[in-house]
Amino acid sequence: MSETVEPAVPEQSAETIAAISTPPGRGGIGIVRLSGPEAAAIATQLVRLRQPLEHARARLADVIDGADADAEKIDEAMVTYFAAPNSYTSEELVEIAAHGSPVVLDLLVRRALELGARLAEPGEFTERAFLAGKIDLTQAEAVRDLIEAQTLTQARQAASQMGGSLSRRVMPVKQDLVELIALLEAGIDFAEDDVEVTTGDEIARRIGELVPPLESLAASFARGRIVHDGLSLAIVGRPNAGKSSLFNRLIERERAIVTATPGTTRDTVSERISIDGIPLELVDTAGLREAREEAEQLGIARSREALADAALALIVLDATQPLNEEERELLRTVTGRPALIARNKRDIVGAEMRPDIALANLPVVATSALTGEGIAELRERIVALATGGAASEPGMLTSLRHHQAVTTTLAALGDAKQANAYGIPHEMILIDLYRALWALDSLTGQTTPDDILNLIFSTFCIGK
Repeated sequence: MSETVEPAVPEQSAETIAAISTPPGRGGIGIVRLSGPEAAAIATQLVRLRQPLEHARARLADVIDGADADAEKIDEAMVTYFAAPNSYTSEELVEIAAHGSPVVLDLLVRRALELGARLAEPGEFTERAFLAGKIDLTQAEAVRDLIEAQTLTQARQAASQMGGSLSRRVMPVKQDLVELIALLEAGIDFAEDDVEVTTGDEIARRIGELVPPLESLAASFARGRIVHDGLSLAIVGRPNAGKSSLFNRLIERERAIVTATPGTTRDTVSERISIDGIPLELVDTAGLREAREEAEQLGIARSREALADAALALIVLDATQPLNEEERELLRTVTGRPALIARNKRDIVGAEMRPDIALANLPVVATSALTGEGIAELRERIVALATGGAASEPGMLTSLRHHQAVTTTLAALGDAKQANAYGIPHEMILIDLYRALWALDSLTGQTTPDDILNLIFSTFCIGK
């Protein structure tokens, strides 16, 4: 019979921390948060409660300027108390929601510090939640990502991570890996108890089953990193090809100046937008040509810099004109880079492809900045170019740290598979398997030796 092991109770901090939890400045509501063993005791001295505190119940209270019974009321607030361990940090936690006056919020924090609290370090409330086992590392990082989200898709992705979507993809693989480690450890450490040592074929099969879900997860980084970080796209081409008009169409407002005079755009103009949830910084550039005026020369130099710095390039060609030497050079410049062509002014010449443009071997969209024809397709092609065609999915990898952890795991499993194929002793195979496990631990939290031992004893009933 396996022995039931009670989960360890997370160790509580001896310090109570306090901080303003809403952004700096004035607003309708401002929140001061306290967490720690004295959170409730301190909070009750900061306000005059109308009713006693009760777990998960908001109480109306007066914010008072002092600790005396006749202290002056300076504001009203709603005070919400969460008893340990049923709080975000697993500690006593109190949130005082007063009006968003910096003076009032600063008073509450200063008085909390005088009563024994300590000013919280950046991210310390979430750090305590992690240390208490309330969230794992990926969920903790998602809190920051949600706060910093600039598009609805980014917010949805962060909320999904906070809900544990990435952890749910990783944990089954990690559990299977821990079971394989326990199997090999048992065969090595308890050979005298006649525990059967697994065969090389069985080890290869188990390792093989771990790889596909990790490869799928690693592949999700192609889109996940774009959703998280966004990209820049430089719009380049000859003067009067319609770059600024397309720029305005894509951002859906008149941001860049458009005239019939060539060379209107003398400097780069940028705007942040979201296309299908992908954050993009569009950069409209000066038309590329031989220029005599110094101002236009400087603008063209900046255009070339913007093209070099941008992750994507949108080359706008005038469908009414044959390619000139500057455009041919531009097409040679973007060879091997993510780029596409907007063949503009299709309202004049139609959508038929010209042979000289087809030779560029780049995706081409026939557009009309004047009528809006082809703009929807252009947006789709930009997203496909940005993401490499990768689809959105739950639990995508969104940070380089996550991707490195998964690729390190795959590399370690590859080494373990090779070692097993060569008949290397299990002790050496375990080194690679533990390296894979440690990489996954950097995503979900640490696996302790006790976890391995508990699994060994519960699975094999050693000594029976």
